[in-house]
Amino acid sequence: MARDDDALVEYLLHLADNALVLGQRNAEWCGHGPVLEEDIAMANISVDLIGQARLLNQYVAAKKADGSTEDSLAFFRDAQEFRNYTLLELPHDTDGGERDYAVTIVRNFLYSALMVLLWKALESSSDAQLAGIAGRSLKETRYHLRHSRDWLVRMGDGTAESHRRAQAALDYLWPFTAEFWAGSAMEDAAVARAQTVPMASLHSEWTAIVSDALTDATLTQPTAKATGAASSGKTGAHTPHLTHLLDEMQSLARQHPQATW
Repeated sequence: MARDDDALVEYLLHLADNALVLGQRNAEWCGHGPVLEEDIAMANISVDLIGQARLLNQYVAAKKADGSTEDSLAFFRDAQEFRNYTLLELPHDTDGGERDYAVTIVRNFLYSALMVLLWKALESSSDAQLAGIAGRSLKETRYHLRHSRDWLVRMGDGTAESHRRAQAALDYLWPFTAEFWAGSAMEDAAVARAQTVPMASLHSEWTAIVSDALTDATLTQPTAKATGAASSGKTGAHTPHLTHLLDEMQSLARQHPQATW
């Protein structure tokens, strides 16, 4: 595989891992949603994200041409090989307690607001296949953003308890968004080949989308500077939460590695 392909593969894995890990996290609400409609909505969002990961991993497997498949990339890599944002691997709570739907909604909103911008930019990627994946993913992600924004406003501008939970989730998750803008070698290489755009170029528009929603939700944007010290997932340094997530997600495939479905 050529060096240019190596650089693109790392970037594609980053995008795929983001979608796969968040898809798995959101799927944990299946059968546990606060209302039936939300149970179904969250399942559909999970299917969209896992579908995005599948398309990206199929492309990675073709690029690697080493016998990898979309399944082996999802189920037979260890945590340190994943390149997802730390934000996406965190459990659905702020303190190790019961899952909190506010954490899920706030995370989906912060991430979807980013990915609507990134997928739109990637439609102009110099890599035609990535551009095609971006076009399909953008349509789905616009729905994810609308869904999470509507619920963010409903929670923030709802009861005293829903407002408290939404604000606590925002305060907890906000520092992890610094990783969106932190540089990485894989992104720099993809930018140099016009395969993607500098993440910093999306910052101001992302901030405007987020600020507008927080105003409508009567939520306060955290004032503490997000240092990103706890966020280095896209370089392979993860929290123990990812290991636990992968243990569950990969267990069946690893128990039956020769199985076909």
